[in-house]
Amino acid sequence: MRSMLAATLVIAGLTGAAAQTAPPPSGAVPGVKPKPVATTPVRPALQTPGETATAMSQAERQAIQSDLAWTGAYNGVIDGQPSDRMVAAIKAFQKDHGAKPTGVLNPQERAQLAEASRKLQGNVGWKLVTDPVTGARLGIPGKLVPQQSSDANGTKWTSATGTIQITLARRKEAGVTTAKLADQEKKEPGRQVSYSAVKPDFFVLSGTQGLKKLYIRGAFKDAEVRILTILYDQATEGTMEPVVIVMSSAFNPFSTGALAGPPPRKKVEYSTGAIVSDDGAILADREAVDGCLSIVVAGHGNADLAATDKEHDLALLRIYGARGLKPLALGAAKPPATVDLVGIADPQSQGGGAAVTVARAGVTAVGSNGGLALSPPPGLGFSGAPARDADGKFAGLTLLRPPQVAGPANAAIATQATLVDADTVRKFLASADVKPATDAGTDAKASVVRLICVRK
Repeated sequence: MRSMLAATLVIAGLTGAAAQTAPPPSGAVPGVKPKPVATTPVRPALQTPGETATAMSQAERQAIQSDLAWTGAYNGVIDGQPSDRMVAAIKAFQKDHGAKPTGVLNPQERAQLAEASRKLQGNVGWKLVTDPVTGARLGIPGKLVPQQSSDANGTKWTSATGTIQITLARRKEAGVTTAKLADQEKKEPGRQVSYSAVKPDFFVLSGTQGLKKLYIRGAFKDAEVRILTILYDQATEGTMEPVVIVMSSAFNPFSTGALAGPPPRKKVEYSTGAIVSDDGAILADREAVDGCLSIVVAGHGNADLAATDKEHDLALLRIYGARGLKPLALGAAKPPATVDLVGIADPQSQGGGAAVTVARAGVTAVGSNGGLALSPPPGLGFSGAPARDADGKFAGLTLLRPPQVAGPANAAIATQATLVDADTVRKFLASADVKPATDAGTDAKASVVRLICVRK
């Protein structure tokens, strides 16, 4: 396994200003010195991929590093620092996807990268957990290691057949150093260490143990030692190498605050629902209403979860006894380059208000499976908001997702937004025996409601 430690910083600066001088006027008299021509300093544009990366915010660099790590293009610490390693990973991603390897992601490539990362995380069931024994925070590929056991010495996650094993161990040991701990781990029977890095506050080892690949990261504080050990069969290397990279950056052995990644679900969460029939059918974001003790439609009371589409993250709610509902008409419009998102923001971000607002966003195709990304993402509460085109026709449904970023916590990383197109929505409603309205005369603002999910 290649080094997973700090990447080399790129030190990029802008060169001095260049002067733009007008040519001498035509008809100049020979031997007569022309009058000086005023010059205008020109600030040079960013020329290199390294300079472009340096100009980004640290939050965006960290998000790109995390996404690149999931695709297998980036092997390094996910800290948001600009580096040659990051630029090389961008070029590798572009080359793998048939694009020119410029080292700078255009908006479509950035959306494609984010979508690829989300898909890979979903495939392994990536989640951030708090170890019940130590309180440490770490990322776990839950689908790969569904079996968990704990005792006073730590916690272990394993696959059903033992091909993948993740152990977080603890022990008390006075007078230790990271060098001493690393030496102890190297001497464990059957281990062949091919790489080691020892820092004052942590150490990393990688190699093999028997027929398995081995990765170890350890640290100590106040005489308590905590060591993360990952073992996996070499046949799983293609899947596990990206996981190990993000686990390394996500691991916080002595957690004192929230780690980067999806925040804990709140007890009360708000989203938007689109009324799609006059008898109480409401279209919603599946994740926004998943696992709720109760779902409340503001102004109408409780709703039942009637149907879901896990592949496209759609949900259908039902409210009973409602009158005067104005359903949203589903046209045949394909998503244009720009849409208006009609939603209701989280009341915490609009002073407790319940006003329906409109946010404009660009639509970018992502990958070859028809995925659509929205930029910029709307505010919290807009998940489930319908999108409409310039003619007021329904163009799709908005989904908001918190970024899955390994590494130090960074609140500046933007929420990711995608669009489920109108045709997919129409097929989902048909499968649930909902016949949507076709009259386009209804204002979309009258067809949205606030959804309130109450959790444990």
